[in-house]
Amino acid sequence: MSFLGKVRKKALVANSRIVLPESHDERVLRATAEILKEKLARPILIGNAEKIAVDATAYEVSIEGAHIVDPATFSRMDEYATKLAELRAKKGMTFEQAKQKLMTDRDFLGAMLVRMGDADGMVSGATAPTANILRAGIQVIGTKPGVKTVSSVFVMELTQKKDLFGSVLLFGDCSVIPKPTSEQLADIATSAAETAKSIAGINPRVALMTFSTKGSASHECVDLVKDAGAILRERKVDFRFDDELQADAALVKSVGEVKAPLSDVSGNANVLIFPTLSAGNIGYKLVQRLAGANAYGPIIQGLNAPINDLSRGCSADDIVVLVAITSAQACTECGM
Repeated sequence: MSFLGKVRKKALVANSRIVLPESHDERVLRATAEILKEKLARPILIGNAEKIAVDATAYEVSIEGAHIVDPATFSRMDEYATKLAELRAKKGMTFEQAKQKLMTDRDFLGAMLVRMGDADGMVSGATAPTANILRAGIQVIGTKPGVKTVSSVFVMELTQKKDLFGSVLLFGDCSVIPKPTSEQLADIATSAAETAKSIAGINPRVALMTFSTKGSASHECVDLVKDAGAILRERKVDFRFDDELQADAALVKSVGEVKAPLSDVSGNANVLIFPTLSAGNIGYKLVQRLAGANAYGPIIQGLNAPINDLSRGCSADDIVVLVAITSAQACTECGM
């Protein structure tokens, strides 16, 4: 079964409540109709019910069955504002400021729906910048116990050379941390390994990559990756990994045997951790465009409940897929 097939199957079982704050966007309403049709989640839209209904009619889609939360009439708004002010009290947020924030910022209201137990996850970003989605997630949802680093992965489903590399690879971090520290790289690797198991359904073999393999070059950038590997060893993580691997040594068996013969994952890695955001973002886009791979994500990791970010160039189909992934995540991750 394909990655997408597995995710859809998990989403059907999970039947999660997923917030889609951007009901003013045509793509979101078209996606909502498809989500309802396929029963991938129970969508929650934020906005004015009358306007949403008018827009859906204009687009000739049915959103019957979607729950709508209107900030102007939401019965629990004061309760939500009280909680948000409590969460942000150290930053000086008052009840009035919190209420204004929830009335005007749909991402924060969506995140609060998750925080307060009225939703299981959220998908946004079709019209909002990534920074706003992450800010809402971090300030409202918070990170998982013991997790300091919020990061992301893309699931890359290959359409070519699957016999050599497998059908699914995970790339991280591709959208959150521009220049991670060694500790952050170790956190990204740990979260990516968990995502590989829980969402992609694969046994993770993690490669922390750089431009050197086992001493072939000396540079502070290489030391950063080697230090991340040392941190993982100190933590005694329960997944296979290796550090200081070039991409070919990580992926190609014949190269791995020459460059890193003692490595536990060389030539067989399926989770690739890039040393910087630039490398990760460039890497996934090259594989997507030149090799025709399907790129699913970014899947945000480290939050205490699933909040995922869309590209502003996304299609309605992209939204459907990310909602299915978020619904599947919520099956095991949600719970404040």
